Amino acid sequence: MIGDRWGVTPAETRLRFGCHAHVPDPTMAAWRGVTVHAEPDAVWRRLCQVRLAPYSYDLVDNLGRRSPRELRHVADPGVGDPFTRALGRDQGRVVAVDPGRELTATIMGAHMSYVVLPHAAGCRLVLKVVARPRRWLAPALSVGDLVMARKQLLTLKQLAEGDQRQAGATSRR
Repeated sequence: MIGDRWGVTPAETRLRFGCHAHVPDPTMAAWRGVTVHAEPDAVWRRLCQVRLAPYSYDLVDNLGRRSPRELRHVADPGVGDPFTRALGRDQGRVVAVDPGRELTATIMGAHMSYVVLPHAAGCRLVLKVVARPRRWLAPALSVGDLVMARKQLLTLKQLAEGDQRQAGATSRR
């Protein structure tokens, strides 16, 4: 399908994600991934920030309000918690959590799992999105998600790597 993979390895597309339990036979499946040069804990803390804002194109999905750049204390999400805050209100719901490793949520008819995987360079942040849209709609949804999810993952990467550099500078003092 057009736009169904960005930044992922073939091995990552074969992994089992939490979203599979909620949509076992999707008509749309998309994978996105990015290598983050930071410790998995730093990436998880940034992923938890998604509860505050979408971290994608703020003009489009956050009424022009910039997603916070400073790291805020956000507790690990729990099942039933709002997934994110966009367009001035809570959006989606958390449906499963493996703290420090995987966050699965549902929003706008799709289910998605973010997984933090150890990697030689730091870690990988991999996202899988599944849904059951009408088959003719799946390619458009996949491409639209690619644009937004790519921006989100790159923003989270940049922020987590900045946190890692700052932690390293603080520990050297």
